[in-house]
Amino acid sequence: MADLHDDKIKFLEEKALAIRESIITMLVEAKSGHTAGPLDMADIFTALFFHLLKHDPKNPAWEDRDRLVLSNGHICPVYYATLAHAGYIPMEELMTLRKFGSRLQGHPHRDFLPLLETSSGPLGAGLSQAVGMALADRLDRGMATHRTIYCLLGDGELDEGQNWEAALLAGKEKLHNLIAIVDRNNIQIDGFTENVMPLESLRAKWEAFNWHVIEIDGHNMREINDAVDQAKAIFEKPTVIIAHTIAGKGVPEFENDYHWHGTPPNKEQGEKALAELRTLGGKITSEHQ
Repeated sequence: MADLHDDKIKFLEEKALAIRESIITMLVEAKSGHTAGPLDMADIFTALFFHLLKHDPKNPAWEDRDRLVLSNGHICPVYYATLAHAGYIPMEELMTLRKFGSRLQGHPHRDFLPLLETSSGPLGAGLSQAVGMALADRLDRGMATHRTIYCLLGDGELDEGQNWEAALLAGKEKLHNLIAIVDRNNIQIDGFTENVMPLESLRAKWEAFNWHVIEIDGHNMREINDAVDQAKAIFEKPTVIIAHTIAGKGVPEFENDYHWHGTPPNKEQGEKALAELRTLGGKITSEHQ
């Protein structure tokens, strides 16, 4: 894996900021869609696509690519924005989000876009799909496989029992080629997760299912990188990375407010959000000087 030096961290932080700006612009244009989750997952998507994942924008069907399953498909604005910034789709296509005839639907459809491994919509199914991919990859390539299957999950999504059936099987089969990343932003559409359906102790739950557990700051590029490095060094069980994030990260008016889970900003709110993000960009520059 490439060294994560200070210049690379600055590049990743600036790229994540650009992706957040694209998310806001897309949502304002669409007048519908989810805001909080896409903003808080921008750092993880950036770390994956611009540092950690094996993938090739010039050859999306590359056989040796890593697989990425987005289980909580409603945060797809961050996926679409990342694909555009990574060179998979035209940047201008982002302005077609959720419009009639657009490839950028409210939930991703694998037949429409390069690199998408699955279609997502119903919550709770992604981990089962990722477990199947990890099992198939091990059958095809044996225990020495160098391909990694990633599954991104929302914390509110863990209310769905299918996740835990999949976790049981992955733990039983010791799927070391599987890394789940949980967006632990503590919100879901109806409120805070611990009020709707308490998840804690979340770490103990995964450990009981025979998973290696790593907890990180989901906005710290070095911690994201180190967690994936550590996960790849574990050969006796699958790994889950619990990424503690701030819902709506980057826009103070949106942060930690569950009302922004599924609400887009209007034009005025969007302009203010973009101004906040540009201020954040100035701080990134000064921190790395």
